Amino acid sequence: MLAKQWLNNARDVMSRIEDTQMENIRKTAEVMADSIEAGRWVHTFGCGHATIPIEEMYPRIGGFVGFHPMIELPLTFFTRITGEMGVHQFLFLERMEGYGVEIMKGYNFDPKDTMWVFSHSGINNVNIDVALEAKKKGMKVIAFGSAAEAKGKQTRHSSGKTIFDVADLVVDTCAPAGDASVPLKNHQDKIGPVSTMAFITCVWMTVTTVAEILADRGVKLHIHPSHNVPGDTTAKERLEGCLTEYKRRVAGV
Repeated sequence: MLAKQWLNNARDVMSRIEDTQMENIRKTAEVMADSIEAGRWVHTFGCGHATIPIEEMYPRIGGFVGFHPMIELPLTFFTRITGEMGVHQFLFLERMEGYGVEIMKGYNFDPKDTMWVFSHSGINNVNIDVALEAKKKGMKVIAFGSAAEAKGKQTRHSSGKTIFDVADLVVDTCAPAGDASVPLKNHQDKIGPVSTMAFITCVWMTVTTVAEILADRGVKLHIHPSHNVPGDTTAKERLEGCLTEYKRRVAGV
């Protein structure tokens, strides 16, 4: 069954992440914990399906304040496929050098912040722009993606660098370069991509490690609660606490 083949492929990727990336995940989590403990941000950026791990992180039940999503609508909302904000425009924008520089002008940053970029291939210009601008502003840059598979790939950026070359720290998601993992009879292209599952796996392994580090340091986390549990009479109050802290950080107080 192809369903089981995809499941086995997904499990294999998760096992390889566990076997090879635990030390890198711990290193990235330490950097992120320092930013959050300082009252600053871990900014998160990606485009295309690499915005999914960003949306998964915060706001999200079980997530906590300290992760700031930077998602550009034209880089994520291409589910109309054709017409307005379609796939053609998206592909053009993610490869347009300079677009990421303009995106970065819309936010206030601090050297104590961390920039966390998601890119499966590591070669597209908007991600590299964002990473280079973050480094200019004194931030540590962390990249998650298929780093080993990107070795030897030709970047699209004039710097000559991939996102993995720019980053201070890298976590390899261990997904195959082509992403899709299941061969289909009578077809050239495979089906069943695994990069999104790999991203989400790495995200929660990292975020839970950040939480563990901060809790061990005695830092209070503002954790987004479930508001669907019968009998939890303080969930609304805890949610308001999260949003209040988020607004405080956004305001730079």
